[in-house]
Formats: sequence, C-alpha cells, structure tokens
Amino acid sequence: MMLTSAVSVDLVNISMANAGIVALLGYAVVFFGLILLMLVIMAMGKVFIARDAKLAAKTAAKEAEMAAVPVAPHTKGEIQLPAKSQPAPGTAGTLKLYDVEPKTAAMIMAIVANKMGKPLNELRFISIKEVK
Repeated sequence: MMLTSAVSVDLVNISMANAGIVALLGYAVVFFGLILLMLVIMAMGKVFIARDAKLAAKTAAKEAEMAAVPVAPHTKGEIQLPAKSQPAPGTAGTLKLYDVEPKTAAMIMAIVANKMGKPLNELRFISIKEVK
C-alpha cells in the first residue's frame, strides 16, 4: 500500500526546472547542516583552547612563584632555610646532619612527631647523628 497525499507529486514526469530546484534545495540543506556542524566544532575548539590557556597560566604562575624563593647555598650535612630576613612561620632554624641522608632525617623527624602526637612545626630538631 502506498501513502498518498492530497497533492499528487509525480517525480517521474518532472520538468528540468523543477528538478533543478529540488536538487538545489537538497544541496542547500546538506551545506546548511555542514556549516552548522563546522560552527559547533569551532566553538568547542575555542572552549578547549581557553581552558588550556587558563591551566597553562596557572602552572606558569606557580612555577614562577616557586622559582622566586631564594635558597642560600648549604654545606654538606647541613640544611639551611631560604635566605630571607625572617624565617617562615613554624620553622625552627637550621638542622645539622651527621652521617645521615636528608631523606632519612626527614623520615626520622616525621616518626618522632607522630609518636609524640604533635605537629612537626611545633618540634625543634637541632641535629641528627647516626649512632654506629
């Protein structure tokens, strides 16, 4: 059974002018869809580029902030604070290490603070020496 409408359209016996109009309308619909798709893709690209630029700016600002902190040169076995007029809040001066690696000293300080139940910035370590 074929669907029929009130206006009968005979596509078999169509004139050249009507065929051209139908073809142009078909092309116009396809190109309109392609243009809309292109606009959506361009808008999404701009959103992602803006997001990446924000992330890069944040990263660059944090790197610049970290690079701006001056650190005084230290001798072997001694950890010094950054070269500032006043030490940062919670610091307790320099720490002298005798035959101990800085990583091991950090672990020892963390263990002592944990066992004492106090924050690390409330404790003052003057020196750490390996007992042989």
